[in-house]
Amino acid sequence: MENQLFSGSEIVIKALLYEEVEYIFGYPGGAIMPIYDSLHDYLNMISHILMRHEQGSIHAAQGYARATGKIGICFTTSGPGATNLITGLADALIDSTPIICITGQVSSNLLGTDAFQETNIIDISLPVTKWNIQILKANDICESIQKGFFIAKTGRPGPILIDITKDAQLQKTEFSYSRCEHIKNFHPFPSIDLKKIIEAADLINTSKKPLIIVGQGVILSESEEELKKFVEKTGIPVASTLLGLGALDSTHYLYVGMLGMHGNYAPNILTNQCDVLIAVGMRFDDRVTGDINKYAKQAKIIHLEIDYSEINKNILCHIPILGNCKTALKKLILYVKKSSHKEWVKKFIHFKEKEDITVIQSDLNPIKKGITMGEVIKWINLYKQKNAILVTDVGQHQMIASRYFNFTYKKSQITSGGLGTMGFALPASIGAKLGAKNRQVICIVGDGGIQMTIQEMGTILQNNISIKIILLNNNFLGMVRQWQQLFFDKRYSCTKLVNPNFIKLANAYNIQAKRVEKRNKLKESVKKALYNEKAFLLEIIVEKEDNVFPMIPAGSAVNEIRLT
Repeated sequence: MENQLFSGSEIVIKALLYEEVEYIFGYPGGAIMPIYDSLHDYLNMISHILMRHEQGSIHAAQGYARATGKIGICFTTSGPGATNLITGLADALIDSTPIICITGQVSSNLLGTDAFQETNIIDISLPVTKWNIQILKANDICESIQKGFFIAKTGRPGPILIDITKDAQLQKTEFSYSRCEHIKNFHPFPSIDLKKIIEAADLINTSKKPLIIVGQGVILSESEEELKKFVEKTGIPVASTLLGLGALDSTHYLYVGMLGMHGNYAPNILTNQCDVLIAVGMRFDDRVTGDINKYAKQAKIIHLEIDYSEINKNILCHIPILGNCKTALKKLILYVKKSSHKEWVKKFIHFKEKEDITVIQSDLNPIKKGITMGEVIKWINLYKQKNAILVTDVGQHQMIASRYFNFTYKKSQITSGGLGTMGFALPASIGAKLGAKNRQVICIVGDGGIQMTIQEMGTILQNNISIKIILLNNNFLGMVRQWQQLFFDKRYSCTKLVNPNFIKLANAYNIQAKRVEKRNKLKESVKKALYNEKAFLLEIIVEKEDNVFPMIPAGSAVNEIRLT
């Protein structure tokens, strides 16, 4: 009896089912139509979320991946459908998000002819993918998808693009699938050098003013518990990068705040006073380091990192520990001594009090001015669920929300870090909510960013997704305006926004909405929005010319951070 043959398009769907994919975020078109036709027969086994734009599709896949730790899946067609993925691919690569994008392509005989909706997406996407491939024959589909899933998730996660020609989708071949466990010359799990562990432990045990910096690597490796044990055994204060928020409970007694351009005063100042700096799963990007020529020159640096290319890339380290953060922390815990650094911790408390008086109180409890973004976050903290996921766009609201939101649960923060993609939050919230159905998803956006992907309200409408959208409206592109105020003599060039009626717009998508302009209506309005069982948009009119402080001016050292 002959083996059963399947079309390449059906093999794609069967392979995804084998990998236990539950959601596909996508937008159909001509070159991927055979795959969508095959998907029709499996919609009782795998859910497709029809987005309103391909960029929305990939951001939703990112949100799903970040909320679940699984791989996000995205479908698009060729040409403009594929090129609309590029921003999301770049975002996912720099933020280490595991996603697989499957794009349709014109038939192989038309490649290179400038056929309708033909684009060389392989060359275009090469710099912004962890791995990509073009498939010309149906019998290559299984192997490529197997490799894609393995590469996307192992080692440092990242985005994969698989481009399949239309004739490969239509060809028939046998289906045989098994998960990929190894790829020749690909070594995603470097073995940890025990000598480096012991060397690092000796340095930590003799340090007087140590500081731990945690990044997203802790979250990606699911080593939050190991981090907590390591921190509590050593008594070392912990600061977080933007993407590392939530790796340690923000109410923990040794947590000292967020680092970076708009991070907290104490960890930025004291980075340049510590004697040992322990970097765990972070890449020393420019927003964290400021002027690298003035960064932690007095400190011995220990760097725990899975990606060899990040070791000594920006900051030279004294003891590199290459490998998975979870394994490295487990080994370090065995060799470090029980300790405390009370006098050193007091320094953080001192600088925190200074920031509290100068910045935090006026952000959270303003008296003489209009509503601030900080006080909105204060009331969100009061009424949000403990396991709430914060999804932010990019700009002033992102920095304020990241500074003041109480992160008390794993995988509770999703934002665009390295690329800084406006328009990220709304579609990412959709993916996050579908991936974490039992968790509250709070989407905080600005009036600029939301209008870049606002059409995804249609996806919320069609799928009845209960996201809480907090729109902080200052009628400006706020972060750019802040820089124009501080560094360009208040020359507000092209940053003032004339906005639509967001309430009517939300209502048009059958989303309940409310607008708040007065402080005496704020607290109850936040409560109403967060307690509502369905999707809700709360527009809050905030101060037009409020700035985010502290701030490290571009090109300055971390200890040159400004409070005003």
